[in-house]
Amino acid sequence: MKLTYLGHSTFLVEADGKRVIIDPFLDHNPKASMKAADVKVDAVLLTHAHYDHIADALPIAKANDCPIIANFELASHFEKQGVKTHGLSNGGGFNFEFGRVKLTLAFHGAGLEMPNGDVLYGGAPAGILLTMGGKTIYHAGDTGLFGDMKLIGELNKLDAALLPIGDNYTMGPEDAVLAASWLKAGVTVPMHYNTFSLLEQDPQAFVNSLSEYDLKGAALQPGESIEI
Repeated sequence: MKLTYLGHSTFLVEADGKRVIIDPFLDHNPKASMKAADVKVDAVLLTHAHYDHIADALPIAKANDCPIIANFELASHFEKQGVKTHGLSNGGGFNFEFGRVKLTLAFHGAGLEMPNGDVLYGGAPAGILLTMGGKTIYHAGDTGLFGDMKLIGELNKLDAALLPIGDNYTMGPEDAVLAASWLKAGVTVPMHYNTFSLLEQDPQAFVNSLSEYDLKGAALQPGESIEI
């Protein structure tokens, strides 16, 4: 499996000739390494309804004639925009042609911001367990630290864990290190940092802190990839 960090919480995942993108926030992210028009994927996966995680979902799905996979309420919203969707709920999973997607708990907001300023309920925020090519990754979405991360680590052999470290809206680095110690993934990759001033963090310092638990980390720059 090839994992490419595109900036913020956006990742491109490739295995066995299939490609999916998670939480695409590209065209309005000055630090992103790719534009939405250049994305070629078989599915768009979303953790929750906030703009910085869904901004480019619709144009990517339309351009690729591929489904948006998200919680039921968010999937229903995008279905009304004329694209294919598949709705899930936390704890539920489904086997797709490209692999398996299962939603986990996440503790965060759920508002779907509309162009007129209204905020609608966007369904429960989630993390994503994605299995492709015999490898499983955990994208935690936007979340605070919660004890059931221990169960996620115990019940799944994780090849990679993608954890927010930005603080303010999500876990900060200290909580993310603790989460990593519970998840025990093959590699832990920080995300959701340095896009905005409120999220300024040192990703390499986070990775260095993982050594306390004999864990491996990778602080990827936008556009960088790892093989897992």
